[in-house]
Amino acid sequence: AYHQPTTQRLVSFSSTRLDYCIPFHSHHIVQAQKLVCCSTNNIMAAAHRQQRQHRKSIISAPTMFAVAIIAILFLPSAVHANGNAQVIFQNESKSKISIHWINPSTKEQVPMIPNVDANSNVQLNSFEGHSFEIHQTPNDDGECNATADDKTCHVGYFTVVPAKEMKVQTVQINDRMEVSLQHVSPNVDPTAVVEAADKDKKYMDSYSYTSNADEDTVAQCMSILKRTLKTKAPPGSKEEREAMDKYFLCVNREMASTIKDLNDEVEFQKELRKTISAQVENVTCIDADAPSSPDLEVRDWTNERDGVTRPVHVKLDRSTSRIHVVKNFAAPEECEAMEAAAKPKLRRATVADGQGGSQLSENRKAMQAGIKPKWAKEAEGDLVARLSRRVYDYANHVLEGLELSHEGQESLMSIQYFGRGYNDTEPDRYTPHCDGECTGSPHLYGNRMATMVIYCTIPERGGHTNFQNANVHVKPERGAGVFFSYIDPKTKMMDDHLTQHSGCPIYEGEKKIITQWIRYGVDDASPWTSYNTLGIKYSEAGE
Repeated sequence: AYHQPTTQRLVSFSSTRLDYCIPFHSHHIVQAQKLVCCSTNNIMAAAHRQQRQHRKSIISAPTMFAVAIIAILFLPSAVHANGNAQVIFQNESKSKISIHWINPSTKEQVPMIPNVDANSNVQLNSFEGHSFEIHQTPNDDGECNATADDKTCHVGYFTVVPAKEMKVQTVQINDRMEVSLQHVSPNVDPTAVVEAADKDKKYMDSYSYTSNADEDTVAQCMSILKRTLKTKAPPGSKEEREAMDKYFLCVNREMASTIKDLNDEVEFQKELRKTISAQVENVTCIDADAPSSPDLEVRDWTNERDGVTRPVHVKLDRSTSRIHVVKNFAAPEECEAMEAAAKPKLRRATVADGQGGSQLSENRKAMQAGIKPKWAKEAEGDLVARLSRRVYDYANHVLEGLELSHEGQESLMSIQYFGRGYNDTEPDRYTPHCDGECTGSPHLYGNRMATMVIYCTIPERGGHTNFQNANVHVKPERGAGVFFSYIDPKTKMMDDHLTQHSGCPIYEGEKKIITQWIRYGVDDASPWTSYNTLGIKYSEAGE
């Protein structure tokens, strides 16, 4: 939805799912009786019901509510603005106009108000710094009527000024789509402004009436829709489609301020969670006897290639963030083959330096060696190739549709940690980090999006894997594999810190693991070595 804001609107919410049910574009015909709407109270109640059904999930009811409403409005970036303002668009032109919101992140145009009649007004809640384009709507011949000599369809632009300066902002639009901003006192009721502006006009927009209604927001909007369809909209007519557009606008306008309040609360809770988890990281890691976190569920995975069924302990299972522990993933002989291949190549492990390269760091104390599988010997039973193939089999099983291949991928990495006792002030460990991008942004083609960590040698004390923000703690078990993905395979959006993890200190014994970082968008023609540690191709970075 975030990448295709003009394709669908989310208008229905149930206790167990979000229902995508109505296309947004006005040229799609939708029967009004198929609409399912509910008030904000019902949405919150549904969120609470779902929270009770998934008590072990970390998502909160306010988060679910915010996500539901944000999906309705398709305003993923607007909710991060600092101040909201009432914006009144006065169409002073002789043509219909459409108003488009400009997504500040992608610069894409998101249709907000598809049809505003000539000499009419619409009002919506927006946020300071957000920009809009005003498009003149062409006639059936594809022409506009700015003047008798000018048939060009013009475009105007408007950016919301700081709300503290102008809480109510009236935007007047002339025949050439030229915009003028009229000053209105911050204390003026925006409803009064709309009514005053419409006082001498032949047409008053329906949204002006709803401002004074005492009914529930969604009920108001549904009332307008039903009234319009009943009185003047034959099924499948242009009027019916315009009525649906107005219904969406009505809901959008009334819900905007609620979104901001809810998002502020979500952001506060997220930052609070991250702060608390960082503070308890060392406390969690020092408890060498702590068991793994409880499972959400246990599934079976049968690998068609070897016919073996392996139990999968699901610790986290969200679209952008999954943590699975697969028992008996690697055989002892596969671990031994990797260790033997790595022994002459071991070197000090490095981390990204933030400038596209890598460097040594006290945040990561371990030895490592990359081992490239010999795919030409896979059919002969090469143990390293057999293990690597199993990694991609499981990744494709979980992340359907990505069709991941070993071609162009990073080598399997043998990583070894050594314990030197509880008195060691700088034990071998790997402090909290993300293997790929984990800020909730779109995936960068060719970059990491999943990881498999396989435990081969288990330390006597320490060495757990801790996903601090997800409240997931995994105690090493020989042969088990921890698979975690940080991408939504459908939307290609990345995780937002839930798969951030650490390798807890090793106090006694040795910890030897095999790690496969999995990328999406690489192949033999464009391998992982084409990218620097910032995820940018060397050719594009000028290197």
